[in-house]
This record gives sequence, structure tokens and C-alpha cells, in this order.
Amino acid sequence: MTINFFDNDLTSLHEKLVNNDISTVDLTQATLENIEKTDSELQAFIRTNSDEALLQAKKIDAQHDFSNILSGLPLAFKDNLATNGIETTGASHILEGFKPVYDATVVSKLSTVGAISVGKTNMDEFAMGGSTETSYYKKTTNAWDHTKVPGGSSGGSASAVAGGQIPFALGSDTGGSIRQPAAFNGIVGLKPTYGRVSRWGLFAMASSLDQIGPFTRTVKDNALVLNTIAGFDEKDSTSSKRDVPDFTSKLTGDVKGLKIAVPKEYFGEGIDPKVATTVKAAIAQLEAMGATVDEVSLPHTKYGVAAYYIIMSSEASSNLQRYDGVRYGFRADDVKNLEDLYIKTRSEGFGDEVKRRIMLGTFSLSAGAYDAFFKKAAKIRTLLIEDFNKVFADYDVIVGPTAPTVAYGLGEEIDDPTAMYLADVLTIPVNLAGLPGLSVNAGFVDGLPVGLQIIGKPFDEATVYQTGYAFEQASRLFEQRPNIAKKY
Repeated sequence: MTINFFDNDLTSLHEKLVNNDISTVDLTQATLENIEKTDSELQAFIRTNSDEALLQAKKIDAQHDFSNILSGLPLAFKDNLATNGIETTGASHILEGFKPVYDATVVSKLSTVGAISVGKTNMDEFAMGGSTETSYYKKTTNAWDHTKVPGGSSGGSASAVAGGQIPFALGSDTGGSIRQPAAFNGIVGLKPTYGRVSRWGLFAMASSLDQIGPFTRTVKDNALVLNTIAGFDEKDSTSSKRDVPDFTSKLTGDVKGLKIAVPKEYFGEGIDPKVATTVKAAIAQLEAMGATVDEVSLPHTKYGVAAYYIIMSSEASSNLQRYDGVRYGFRADDVKNLEDLYIKTRSEGFGDEVKRRIMLGTFSLSAGAYDAFFKKAAKIRTLLIEDFNKVFADYDVIVGPTAPTVAYGLGEEIDDPTAMYLADVLTIPVNLAGLPGLSVNAGFVDGLPVGLQIIGKPFDEATVYQTGYAFEQASRLFEQRPNIAKKY
């Protein structure tokens, strides 16, 4: 049988399962077949786990318990989320063959409610990259144009959802790695507030910046997934004990009285004029629906990229010390001693971008550079947080572009790290400040999607969703589909 995820949101799929219009086994089998047909073009999956998925589907059908809306629904996990007994590599050679003996908390939560994991999606190696081109395994393509990048580092998850392979997926966002690929693929991606979702079982890159979040085709679907994965986890010392509200509670389509701030810095130098025009039109539509829109300033935005890459690389260089070839993963051959084992394993196991960031981070934390680099970056982070606090004293959300451009060509920027780093200028401040950020489709430029980024107050994902949902329902842009949807 064939299942078209472009015509079915999570609610309609749930109703089909409840009413016995389709079984979980049928839905899972159809999903796996769909991936097999389309992944030669999308290259979104590193691996699928057909046997485990079908076994889980049979259990769900036997129980026929669909009390949670995600019960029986297929999804995929980014390859840096630990899955018990299923190879999880972070798209790196150094972890090739590694099978965790535990599930990440988000994996466990979704498994507990009966969601069916069908595989692991491609990503930039250890989430280091903005185009999913640094993966050891393959290069994922954009769902709208297979000559373009899908964004990164969660490009596999984004492309899989946008290409209709699966109804939802999880990714991680350290400096825009959910929102930017969501923008490039014309879907919905959320980076929750830092601490809203447990990071336990996520392969850490930068522990003070990383967050796990969902990719979906619609805002309501995104909120439904967050309802399940959010909440306190005693295994994660940084997770919040705040109550988890129903994130769908404000999805009314109404933004009357909502106060929207538009930072002038988000439309400055480096922003494609066509992208700026498309996003301004989306903001004008929100204003026409009754929201109040004012221009504001976030003056320290221009320092965000430099501060981020020092802080992120410093934390990454510490986190990646555990990959040494001794306990698990890849181990180099023909080594003479322990030091030689470390050097050869890391030299052969890590890719160029990972090595670059380890070197930058190690340097930034060194005795001679700590005050000049890491300490100053931490101070800039504080100034960015203060900028956001000042704006949020008077406004409900901040709105602007997600990325400065639409998706660029495969191979176009991979050899220019500076250009790729600067592409994160609009998403990075959100991670540095620990805020929630959502990307929804704002329209198209030259046939490629443009992202509208909605930034909220800490733990106010509900208002972020409210804004995104209102625009989505008014624009109906989520109804547009890439060519791959018509092909299969």
C-alpha cells in the first residue's frame, strides 16, 4: 500500500489507526518502502532498522492502544541520538559500528508512547557543519532541488520530512541546525528553550548550546511532538523542572494584539534582498492580521558568530576527548604505543571540519589565549542575552529571516568555512541566549523555500507556535510540495 504524508498530518494518521483504516504494520511497511524508493535521490538516511520497526509495529497493533496521538506513527532520529542496539555514529568514521546500550531520553519517551523509529538520518559529522556535506557516509540533497544542500547539521531529518519519507523526525540545534535546514526545505523546525527537552543520550557537541527539537510539515504537528518529548529528566542536570503546558493551546490562528519586534540587524548586510523582501511580506501579513509590528535593535548581533564559534569549539574540543579508540568505535591499526593510538585514531577517524573545530577550541582554552578569546566570547554572550531581555520587556516575539539566503549548491561553500560560519548569523544568537526559535516557510525565491524565524521568551514556545500557526494557516504555504511528491 501507499501512504502519502503530504496529504496526512499526525492527527489524520492517528485517526486512521484508531478507526482501523490502516494498521501500524501497514503504515510502517509503507514508510520503509517509501524510503527505499526515494532515498537514492534524497540520501537522507544513513541506515534504516526495518526488522526492529516492524516488530514494534506488531506489538502496537496487538495492544491497539492509541491513547497518545503519536502511537503507531513512524519517525526517524538524527544519527547523534543514542538508540539501544542500533548503530549510532554521529555520521563519523570514528564511531563506525558503535551500538549504544541505552536509548536517549527523547528516544525512550517516544518509544514509550508507541512511536515507531524507522531509522537514523544523515547529518554533518558530530553536528559540525551547515550543509550535511561533512558526513562520513553521504551527502544529503535538498527536497526541492537535488543540486542544492539541505542545510545542516540536521539536513537528513529535514530532507526526509520535506521529501515525504516520514511524517516527523528529531534533530539537534547548536547554532541553527534545526531551523536552518527547516528553512532550506520549507518545513517547520523548532529549537526549544535550553532545558525544555532533555539532552541525555545526545552526542554532545557544545553542552551549553545543544537542544533537541522536532521537524514536521505543520506547526500543529510540531507542537504535538514537543508535548511528548519535553519535560524534566533527572539524568540531565540542565533540564528544567518547569511544567510542560499543552503547546497546542494557543493555536487559534489569531494574533490580534500580539506585539512583534523586528530587529533592523536581521535585514542588514549579507541578507539576500529577495529573502528580505519575502520575509518582510510575511511580517506584513501578520500585521494585517492584527499584530503590532515595530522595528527594534539587537546591537550586539554582529558579534554573535565570533563569540559562538569560540564557545562552541571550546566545548566541543572538551566533549570529543572521549573518542580515543580505546573503549568503542574505530581504532587505528599498526600503532606503537598509547599516544600513537590516540593520534592515529583521531587523525583517521575525524573529518577536516571536526579537526578544525577541535584545534580552534583547544587554542581558545589554552593558558595564553583564554582571557583574550574564551573569556571575551562569554562576555559577548551576556551582552546578547541583555539585548534580548530589553526587547522582550516590551514585545511578545521577535521575527526575521531564518537564514540570509535560500539553499545554495552542493559543494559551493564546503571549502570556505568562513562563508559557511557567517550563514548562521541569524540563528546563533538564539542558542547563545537559550531562547526558543521556530522556522516556518515564508515563501519562495527562485523556486526555493525561505524561512521565517520566530523567537520567543524563555519557555514560551506556546506563543512562538501561536505566531507561526497563524501565519501558516493564512498563507497555506505548507500545501506546496516539492517535485519528489509528484514523482512517487
